[in-house]
Amino acid sequence: MASRSYGQYCGVTTAVELIGERWALLIVRDLLVGPRRYTDLKQGLPRIPTNILSTRLKELQEGGVVRRVPLANCGLVYELTGYGRGLEPIVLALGRWGFAQMGDPGPDDVVTPDSLTMALRTAFRPEVAASVPPADYEVHVGDVALRVQVDRDELRIAQLAPPAPPVGGRVPPGEPELVFAAGPGIRRVISGELTPAEAIDLEVLAVVSGDATLLERFAAVFTIDATIGVAA
Repeated sequence: MASRSYGQYCGVTTAVELIGERWALLIVRDLLVGPRRYTDLKQGLPRIPTNILSTRLKELQEGGVVRRVPLANCGLVYELTGYGRGLEPIVLALGRWGFAQMGDPGPDDVVTPDSLTMALRTAFRPEVAASVPPADYEVHVGDVALRVQVDRDELRIAQLAPPAPPVGGRVPPGEPELVFAAGPGIRRVISGELTPAEAIDLEVLAVVSGDATLLERFAAVFTIDATIGVAA
């Protein structure tokens, strides 16, 4: 358990005591993508001090959120317990809530494979995806590359670059239908501020290969209303 106690008998208080310490929720975010070794977590959270990472992992284990288990060919990894996986809809909802206030990135802000994976899972609209044909994308944002497959209401994401952790999932076979690159301005497409055509004209997106018309489908399936909850 976290060392800080708020001295209140309340479910929200207990939740904050479990996952409210600095970095704890980002550790959970990355573990929602898949089990990770200690070195994988450190690489995915480059600013976290090693002593804080160790402390948070210990607290999360003591709280029943995370466990450490052996995995074939990987040694010991950290993974979420069933109780910890129950945080997924909460983390996705927090991502949608925070999206409206993201603004432009700072000069030292980075995008990691796990953060981009969770961003796409946050923006994914299965009810829209179920109504359109399947699509297979390769998405590049900075140094991060993901293979993104949408098959009706199912979303599959594999990390291509940087190289995925040994427990990061299998890269799908075959070639993607569309390969495109984007900068942080992809947020403006996901929010609906820019259409894909406008994003290409403004060099927010660039089609590398494949069927550029699939960008319209991507924008429909991955979208967040950035005005929700923002005061006028």
